[in-house]
Amino acid sequence: MERLQKVIAHAGMSSRRKAEEWIQEGRVKVNGTVVKELGIKVGPNDKVEVNGVPLEKEKPVYFLFYKPRGVISAVSDDKNRKVVTDYFYEIEERIYPVGRLDYDTSGLLLMTNDGDFANVLMHPKHEVDKVYVAKVKGIPLRESLKKLEKGIVLEDGKTAPAKVKFLSSDKKKQTSIIEITIHEGRNRQVRRMFDAIGHPVQKLKRERYGFLTLQGLTTGDARELTPHEVKQLRALATTDGKSNRLK
Repeated sequence: MERLQKVIAHAGMSSRRKAEEWIQEGRVKVNGTVVKELGIKVGPNDKVEVNGVPLEKEKPVYFLFYKPRGVISAVSDDKNRKVVTDYFYEIEERIYPVGRLDYDTSGLLLMTNDGDFANVLMHPKHEVDKVYVAKVKGIPLRESLKKLEKGIVLEDGKTAPAKVKFLSSDKKKQTSIIEITIHEGRNRQVRRMFDAIGHPVQKLKRERYGFLTLQGLTTGDARELTPHEVKQLRALATTDGKSNRLK
């Protein structure tokens, strides 16, 4: 189930804000009844009409995108900064990112117009493992990395256990490369976790999302997911979590 204005926007008829205006003006019907409430939700079997015209739903599309640094994980930006949808100008469907990567973080980001698919992947109960590689300041002690593995207390609560692997260090520059796997999706979580142990992130990249990798792509590239990959992602996210979560 999704909010009515979101469904209208995703069908390509208008922006979400314009859709809200149409609803409030009584120009939208759901199953033959005029609705004026913005909070109403509709499902795939509901019949929606806008200005007397039945809503035609877009064909669902799914993309794997190698997001560059310095790009906003959004469909628009009030400061006119580059956003992820700028890389999909040839795509007619109104796609949007599944979750987000920070402005200064690069790596694997999923894009779709399928709200149910996005909601399943982002649901806190079904979060899929995500692998990041971080270049951090300093050379963390094993005890510090163990804190990340066990879960560390941040301002919005304790993080779930993480898997951490020390990859390399540069003693001259006093930097380290650390791989960390988490299944949560809090705002700037990886950066805040390393801040909490005194080793700020200098560079961050998401290299894997579930079983998906960036293989064959360079920054700014995208490819369409195969039907089998979409099916696998749904299955991965809708299990009881035991097979998804860190051992």
